[in-house]
Amino acid sequence: MTRPSAPGEERPRPSALAGAVAGVLTAAVAMGIGQLAAGLGVPQSSPVLAVGQAAIDLTPQPVKDFAISTFGADDKNALLVGILVVLAAFAAVIGMLAVRRLALGLAGLAVFACIGLAAALSRPTATAGYVIPTLAGAAAGAVAMIRLVRAAHSMDTPAHRPASEAPEPARSSFTFLPNPDDPGPSQWPARRRFLTTSGLAVVTAAAGALAGRELITRHNVSAARAALRFPKPAVPAPPLPRGSNLNIPGLSSFITPDGRFYRVDTALLLPEVDPATWQLRIHGMVRRELTLTFDELLRRPLIEDYVTLTCVSNPVGGPYVGNALWLGARLADLISQARPLAGANQLLCTSVDGFTSGTPLQVVLDGRDALLAVAMNGQPLPVEHGFPARMVVPGLYGYVSATKWVTDIEVTTFAAASGYWPQRGWAQQAPIKTESRIDVPAAGATLARGPTPVAGVAWAQHKGIAAVEVRVDRGPWRQARLAAVPDIDTWRQWVWEWDATPGHHLIEARATDATGYTQTAAVAQPTPDGASGYPSAGVSVR
Repeated sequence: MTRPSAPGEERPRPSALAGAVAGVLTAAVAMGIGQLAAGLGVPQSSPVLAVGQAAIDLTPQPVKDFAISTFGADDKNALLVGILVVLAAFAAVIGMLAVRRLALGLAGLAVFACIGLAAALSRPTATAGYVIPTLAGAAAGAVAMIRLVRAAHSMDTPAHRPASEAPEPARSSFTFLPNPDDPGPSQWPARRRFLTTSGLAVVTAAAGALAGRELITRHNVSAARAALRFPKPAVPAPPLPRGSNLNIPGLSSFITPDGRFYRVDTALLLPEVDPATWQLRIHGMVRRELTLTFDELLRRPLIEDYVTLTCVSNPVGGPYVGNALWLGARLADLISQARPLAGANQLLCTSVDGFTSGTPLQVVLDGRDALLAVAMNGQPLPVEHGFPARMVVPGLYGYVSATKWVTDIEVTTFAAASGYWPQRGWAQQAPIKTESRIDVPAAGATLARGPTPVAGVAWAQHKGIAAVEVRVDRGPWRQARLAAVPDIDTWRQWVWEWDATPGHHLIEARATDATGYTQTAAVAQPTPDGASGYPSAGVSVR
């Protein structure tokens, strides 16, 4: 117990380090118990995830662009790490305040709880149950803070101890002065109490986090995904023509493997949707509302097609584009069955996690292979790419055409509703721009003189690539050789043989689509409707 202070004597205060430790451990307990409560209820209601999702929604677009360009597919992990670092720093400050006055620390904890509650309730799919993990975590954190602060206060620092209580100098042949930093034997029980309390906090935080993670993984749909068997497609994809792959080292393959296919979305926690419970509702400006189960979806005629998807945030020459073989039902047939009303011009598509995208209705109905896809490259959709069902609409950037984990389609108008990204300044209708990319040689490469292949891919979905040209050091444009393609909805490989000469060189490329439009040299950033400009690679030749 803490020794009573003598009249006029300043009450001892624990060190700032003890307060910081108490604050960080309080936050850890709150997060661990919050994770456990989320695992017992709704995984997306985890306080850290809720704050992270709110941060994604509120982050200014330039910051998002920086995160995507800097961290790529790891942008969400970087966000979570950043949130945890900031949380730890503020928790340490709150802990230092708490050892001076407990009410200040509890007030700081209450502020964090309010932030967590606001973030959780801001989610599109939020229910009353979303508040439980934050409240449970805050309550556990308050108990932890009180115990840690009391344990910290039990440690009187020697600097405040009366001389009569100072430890005797060590007996030796030499004379030693007392070490003011040595708490002495009288303080060891107090130190042990603080360390024991801290250890219990660590165990509680870790147990809560691990148990919560285990509970969340019970929603894992790997077994359901592995058990799926698809019927033969009513319309199989055409066989790949000879020459669709140029087989040049470093050149993107015609079909992008699942593991290398780009992923850009707003989900911090991947939705695990059981196909046995999945349903798609089609409603709004229709004469006949439809609800479709996954089994009913698989009983519809399925078609296969090669389609290239592109993210609007892809910079010129960037990696956020990929080509895959998709299997799914014709979206046009489903929408036509619902019989849209006159004046409808948008499909507002909603994911199970509340994300929305707006697809032009006329594009879906114009005859292209717009799919409600269930498989990718011959296998059920990977969870990160939308299992059990997603949208795939050729010719439009992904944010208006490729909703993953889709569960709701509202037939409406662009005037009446906007999707997630148009609300944040992106264009409502986003046809993909005619673009190209140089894959080899890589920018900054050092090459040997002589014949050198310059190769890459070009895309103009639902228009088709008719030509690609290459130039070196702003010289004349040279025609590249094009690979074969099965249809106009895929990217196309190209190669030009360059007789490389010594020196530093700038290589540029441009594509022309089947409508006669040539990729522009005008430089534009991705916002609001896609980047433009010539892709380039600076190289050195020995």
